[in-house]
Amino acid sequence: MNKQEFLDALEKQLSGFPPEERDERLSFYAEMIDDRMEAGLSEADAVKDLGTPEAIAEQILKETPLITLAKKRMKPSRSLKAWEIVLLVLGSPVWLSLLIAAFAVALSLYAVLWSGIISLWAVFAAAVGSAVGCTAGGILFSFTASLPVGLACVGAGIFASGLAIFLFFGCQAATRGILLFTRQLGIWTKRLFLKKEEA
Repeated sequence: MNKQEFLDALEKQLSGFPPEERDERLSFYAEMIDDRMEAGLSEADAVKDLGTPEAIAEQILKETPLITLAKKRMKPSRSLKAWEIVLLVLGSPVWLSLLIAAFAVALSLYAVLWSGIISLWAVFAAAVGSAVGCTAGGILFSFTASLPVGLACVGAGIFASGLAIFLFFGCQAATRGILLFTRQLGIWTKRLFLKKEEA
Protein backbone atom coordinates (compact mmCIF):
# COMPACT_ATOMS: atom_id res chain seq x y z
CA MET A 1 0.00 0.00 0.00
CA ASN A 2 1.41 3.39 -0.95
CA LYS A 3 0.98 6.67 0.90
CA GLN A 4 -2.03 7.88 -1.08
CA GLU A 5 -3.88 4.55 -0.77
CA PHE A 6 -3.22 4.56 2.97
CA LEU A 7 -4.47 8.13 3.39
CA ASP A 8 -7.56 7.41 1.28
CA ALA A 9 -8.34 4.32 3.38
CA LEU A 10 -7.79 6.27 6.60
CA GLU A 11 -10.00 9.12 5.36
CA LYS A 12 -12.75 6.58 4.66
CA GLN A 13 -12.38 5.16 8.19
CA LEU A 14 -12.57 8.67 9.67
CA SER A 15 -15.52 9.79 7.57
CA GLY A 16 -17.80 10.26 10.58
CA PHE A 17 -15.38 12.57 12.41
CA PRO A 18 -15.68 16.36 12.27
CA PRO A 19 -13.90 17.61 9.11
CA GLU A 20 -11.28 19.67 10.96
CA GLU A 21 -10.41 16.71 13.21
CA ARG A 22 -10.22 14.37 10.21
CA ASP A 23 -8.02 16.78 8.21
CA GLU A 24 -5.69 17.27 11.18
CA ARG A 25 -5.24 13.51 11.61
CA LEU A 26 -4.69 12.94 7.90
CA SER A 27 -2.01 15.64 7.69
CA PHE A 28 -0.36 14.21 10.82
CA TYR A 29 -0.09 10.73 9.27
CA ALA A 30 1.02 12.16 5.90
CA GLU A 31 3.87 13.99 7.67
CA MET A 32 4.73 10.86 9.63
CA ILE A 33 5.06 8.85 6.40
CA ASP A 34 7.19 11.62 4.85
CA ASP A 35 9.46 11.69 7.92
CA ARG A 36 9.95 7.93 7.78
CA MET A 37 10.74 8.08 4.09
CA GLU A 38 13.31 10.83 4.73
CA ALA A 39 14.86 8.54 7.36
CA GLY A 40 15.52 5.98 4.62
CA LEU A 41 12.46 3.72 4.60
CA SER A 42 10.69 2.90 1.38
CA GLU A 43 7.17 4.25 0.92
CA ALA A 44 5.62 0.79 1.43
CA ASP A 45 7.65 0.15 4.61
CA ALA A 46 6.86 3.60 5.99
CA VAL A 47 3.15 2.94 5.50
CA LYS A 48 3.35 -0.64 6.80
CA ASP A 49 5.04 0.47 10.05
CA LEU A 50 2.08 2.69 10.94
CA GLY A 51 -0.41 -0.19 11.09
CA THR A 52 -3.74 -0.65 9.38
CA PRO A 53 -6.10 2.28 8.79
CA GLU A 54 -8.78 0.39 10.76
CA ALA A 55 -6.56 0.04 13.83
CA ILE A 56 -5.49 3.69 13.62
CA ALA A 57 -9.12 4.83 13.29
CA GLU A 58 -10.06 2.72 16.33
CA GLN A 59 -7.24 4.30 18.34
CA ILE A 60 -8.28 7.80 17.25
CA LEU A 61 -11.86 7.01 18.27
CA LYS A 62 -10.67 5.97 21.74
CA GLU A 63 -8.60 9.16 22.10
CA THR A 64 -11.22 11.59 20.80
CA PRO A 65 -13.38 13.07 23.59
CA LEU A 66 -17.09 12.39 23.30
CA ILE A 67 -17.82 16.11 23.56
CA THR A 68 -15.89 16.73 20.32
CA LEU A 69 -18.08 14.27 18.45
CA ALA A 70 -21.29 15.39 20.15
CA LYS A 71 -20.63 19.09 19.52
CA LYS A 72 -20.35 18.51 15.79
CA ARG A 73 -23.40 16.26 15.74
CA MET A 74 -25.58 18.62 17.78
CA LYS A 75 -24.84 21.61 15.56
CA PRO A 76 -27.97 22.05 13.41
CA SER A 77 -27.39 21.83 9.67
CA ARG A 78 -30.30 24.21 9.03
CA SER A 79 -32.47 26.56 11.03
CA LEU A 80 -35.74 25.19 12.36
CA LYS A 81 -39.01 26.33 10.86
CA ALA A 82 -41.67 27.92 13.05
CA TRP A 83 -43.97 24.87 13.04
CA GLU A 84 -41.03 22.61 14.01
CA ILE A 85 -40.27 24.83 16.99
CA VAL A 86 -43.94 24.81 18.02
CA LEU A 87 -44.06 21.00 17.83
CA LEU A 88 -40.85 20.69 19.86
CA VAL A 89 -42.19 23.02 22.56
CA LEU A 90 -45.63 21.41 22.71
CA GLY A 91 -44.19 17.90 22.74
CA SER A 92 -41.49 18.71 25.29
CA PRO A 93 -43.50 17.52 28.32
CA VAL A 94 -43.60 14.07 26.74
CA TRP A 95 -40.23 13.68 25.02
CA LEU A 96 -38.25 15.55 27.68
CA SER A 97 -39.70 13.51 30.55
CA LEU A 98 -39.07 10.26 28.64
CA LEU A 99 -35.51 11.32 27.92
CA ILE A 100 -34.88 12.21 31.57
CA ALA A 101 -36.44 8.92 32.72
CA ALA A 102 -34.31 6.87 30.31
CA PHE A 103 -31.17 8.66 31.45
CA ALA A 104 -32.11 8.15 35.13
CA VAL A 105 -32.72 4.42 34.61
CA ALA A 106 -29.41 3.96 32.77
CA LEU A 107 -27.54 5.93 35.42
CA SER A 108 -29.17 3.98 38.28
CA LEU A 109 -28.29 0.63 36.65
CA TYR A 110 -24.69 1.77 36.31
CA ALA A 111 -24.69 2.93 39.95
CA VAL A 112 -26.04 -0.47 41.03
CA LEU A 113 -23.12 -2.17 39.26
CA TRP A 114 -20.62 0.03 41.07
CA SER A 115 -22.37 -0.43 44.42
CA GLY A 116 -22.04 -4.19 43.95
CA ILE A 117 -18.29 -3.77 43.37
CA ILE A 118 -17.96 -1.53 46.43
CA SER A 119 -19.87 -4.10 48.50
CA LEU A 120 -17.50 -6.86 47.38
CA TRP A 121 -14.51 -4.77 48.44
CA ALA A 122 -16.21 -4.08 51.80
CA VAL A 123 -16.65 -7.83 52.35
CA PHE A 124 -12.97 -8.31 51.47
CA ALA A 125 -11.98 -5.65 54.02
CA ALA A 126 -14.18 -7.34 56.65
CA ALA A 127 -12.53 -10.71 55.92
CA VAL A 128 -9.07 -9.14 56.33
CA GLY A 129 -10.15 -7.52 59.60
CA SER A 130 -11.58 -10.83 60.83
CA ALA A 131 -8.40 -12.68 59.90
CA VAL A 132 -6.20 -10.24 61.79
CA GLY A 133 -8.56 -9.99 64.78
CA CYS A 134 -9.17 -13.73 65.12
CA THR A 135 -5.51 -14.63 64.76
CA ALA A 136 -4.34 -12.00 67.25
CA GLY A 137 -7.16 -12.85 69.66
CA GLY A 138 -6.48 -16.58 69.33
CA ILE A 139 -2.82 -16.13 70.17
CA LEU A 140 -3.75 -13.97 73.16
CA PHE A 141 -6.38 -16.51 74.37
CA SER A 142 -3.89 -19.36 74.00
CA PHE A 143 -1.56 -17.77 76.52
CA THR A 144 -4.01 -16.09 78.88
CA ALA A 145 -7.27 -18.02 78.92
CA SER A 146 -7.98 -21.35 77.30
CA LEU A 147 -5.78 -23.11 74.76
CA PRO A 148 -8.72 -24.77 72.90
CA VAL A 149 -10.54 -21.42 72.54
CA GLY A 150 -7.30 -19.81 71.36
CA LEU A 151 -6.68 -22.53 68.79
CA ALA A 152 -10.28 -22.24 67.55
CA CYS A 153 -9.82 -18.48 67.10
CA VAL A 154 -6.53 -18.99 65.25
CA GLY A 155 -8.29 -21.54 63.00
CA ALA A 156 -11.06 -19.03 62.32
CA GLY A 157 -8.38 -16.44 61.51
CA ILE A 158 -6.71 -18.81 59.03
CA PHE A 159 -10.10 -19.52 57.42
CA ALA A 160 -10.79 -15.76 57.18
CA SER A 161 -7.33 -15.27 55.61
CA GLY A 162 -8.13 -17.84 52.92
CA LEU A 163 -11.51 -16.23 52.32
CA ALA A 164 -9.84 -12.81 52.06
CA ILE A 165 -7.39 -14.10 49.44
CA PHE A 166 -10.24 -15.65 47.45
CA LEU A 167 -12.28 -12.44 47.71
CA PHE A 168 -9.33 -10.28 46.65
CA PHE A 169 -9.02 -12.03 43.30
CA GLY A 170 -12.80 -11.94 42.80
CA CYS A 171 -12.97 -8.23 43.62
CA GLN A 172 -10.05 -7.51 41.33
CA ALA A 173 -11.66 -9.39 38.42
CA ALA A 174 -15.04 -7.72 38.99
CA THR A 175 -13.45 -4.25 39.10
CA ARG A 176 -11.52 -4.92 35.89
CA GLY A 177 -14.73 -6.15 34.28
CA ILE A 178 -16.74 -3.04 35.12
CA LEU A 179 -13.89 -0.77 34.00
CA LEU A 180 -13.74 -2.64 30.69
CA PHE A 181 -17.53 -2.34 30.42
CA THR A 182 -17.27 1.41 31.05
CA ARG A 183 -14.60 1.80 28.37
CA GLN A 184 -16.60 -0.24 25.85
CA LEU A 185 -19.74 1.73 26.66
CA GLY A 186 -17.87 4.97 25.96
CA ILE A 187 -16.58 3.67 22.62
CA TRP A 188 -20.07 2.43 21.70
CA THR A 189 -21.52 5.86 22.50
CA LYS A 190 -18.89 7.54 20.32
CA ARG A 191 -19.69 5.16 17.47
CA LEU A 192 -23.35 6.16 17.70
CA PHE A 193 -22.36 9.75 16.97
CA LEU A 194 -20.12 8.66 14.10
CA LYS A 195 -22.83 6.52 12.51
CA LYS A 196 -25.33 9.33 12.74
CA GLU A 197 -22.82 11.69 11.14
CA GLU A 198 -22.13 9.29 8.27
CA ALA A 199 -25.83 8.76 7.50
